[in-house]
Amino acid sequence: MRAGVEVLPTAAALAGAAAELVAGAAARAIDADGRFVMALSGGSTPRATFEQLAREPLASHVQWSRVQVIWGDERCVPPGDAESNYRMARETLLDHVPVPAANIHRIRGEDDPASAAESYERELRTLLRTPEGAPSLESGRRIDLALLGLGDNGHTASIFPHSRALDEHERWAMAECVDASPPWRVTLTAPLLDAAASVLFLVSGAGKAEVLKEVVEGPPRPRELPAQLIVPVSGSLRWLVDAAAAAKLGATP
Repeated sequence: MRAGVEVLPTAAALAGAAAELVAGAAARAIDADGRFVMALSGGSTPRATFEQLAREPLASHVQWSRVQVIWGDERCVPPGDAESNYRMARETLLDHVPVPAANIHRIRGEDDPASAAESYERELRTLLRTPEGAPSLESGRRIDLALLGLGDNGHTASIFPHSRALDEHERWAMAECVDASPPWRVTLTAPLLDAAASVLFLVSGAGKAEVLKEVVEGPPRPRELPAQLIVPVSGSLRWLVDAAAAAKLGATP
């Protein structure tokens, strides 16, 4: 099994471990730089992690006034839509902890996708104090922790197989029309995610077992398995998976 993969017995145990890791990362970043920039993932797996962070004992252990919240991707829907990644995070976490409204940087999924991506990149460049050029690897000028998931087709954020985002090296955020519903998304790109201080993949369920094995133990095929693009340049990469998702790891093909 590849180093950096931690197997938890259940989805609930995965959520608890992930929430503890987020709280610990927040404390370290705030001690070092006075703030914690966290990129949230959408989908079903992080929901339980967000709920754990919103409850005691963890809720009061995080200095929420120092937390800056961004998103790895968003579906191009209004913020109140059931498909909105922002709505899921708000209902499970942000409505329950004292994060200042000014510290919540959502992607405007209700806007024209290309315009939303351009606007989001400008906002992130201001937040990360990098008005132009490549993402910084300096402490205090990069994402401290990026939470990511893994799709059953190998995608992560909204970087899908054979999509234009696979070849993007300059933009930090871009609009993509993908083979999913809803089709239009805004996603952070690999260069920005790879500049993060820490990347944490959360993977749960037997339905992810085959693709997880391909991504972490198979040969590099990032065009087919975009999650393989995420390799932090100067940071840590960690996978938290439950036993069901890990069922095929280490097994002979």
